[in-house]
Amino acid sequence: MTTSPRIGIAGITGRLGALCAEEAGDSLAGGLSRHADAARSITNNPAELATRCDVIIDVSHASTAATHAEAFTAAKCPWVLGTTGLDATAQAAVSEAAKHIPVLQAANFSPALTLFLELAKQLGAGLPGYDAEIVEIHHRQKVDAPSGTALAIGRAVAEGRNVAFEDVARLDQNGARPDNAIGFASLRGGQIIGEHDLLFMAADEQITLSHRALDRRVFARGALMAARWLAHQPPGLYGMADVLRRKD
Repeated sequence: MTTSPRIGIAGITGRLGALCAEEAGDSLAGGLSRHADAARSITNNPAELATRCDVIIDVSHASTAATHAEAFTAAKCPWVLGTTGLDATAQAAVSEAAKHIPVLQAANFSPALTLFLELAKQLGAGLPGYDAEIVEIHHRQKVDAPSGTALAIGRAVAEGRNVAFEDVARLDQNGARPDNAIGFASLRGGQIIGEHDLLFMAADEQITLSHRALDRRVFARGALMAARWLAHQPPGLYGMADVLRRKD
């Protein structure tokens, strides 16, 4: 019988981090936050947390990614990274860490959304002449737009079309729509957890893929699934699709 890995949560006091901690149950080894709380096994030192864990789920902030990469690599601790909005320097640190430890990077831990990305890639490849637009809606507190998930959908479409995402992403909707562009529209309001629509439109037909998150626990449960899988993998850079394909 495989022993459940000891799981640490970076960003444990945040909305998703707290849910991950609840879902981890007895597997929770501690957490990382800006303010330490010894009574709750929460530290503000990533190296310290890494020594207690077999794997860490990181849902903290993009600004911490490079520091976490260094600390978790030094401790040889597998790293599930769900933080989005990383700049080039931070992403390079993640890629370097993956040469030494297993790293799973995902903009969204939902199993259904993971399959959505696979379908987005297939449709991008099969409908090259169709206009592709991504519409996403989130709660009013969300600060980044488009969402990391929306950008991941756009990258999947671009990959299917074998084009560089940066060359076709249309983040500004002003002006006439260029050919081959992948467009984005972001709405913010209320307490909507997350809604994403991918539309492919031609003059004579349209197809839409939609995903609705109804409970944030779907992301926490997906993150825990990823952590338990990643704890037993060799160094490398993985995604949620790897977890769904290879649940060994």
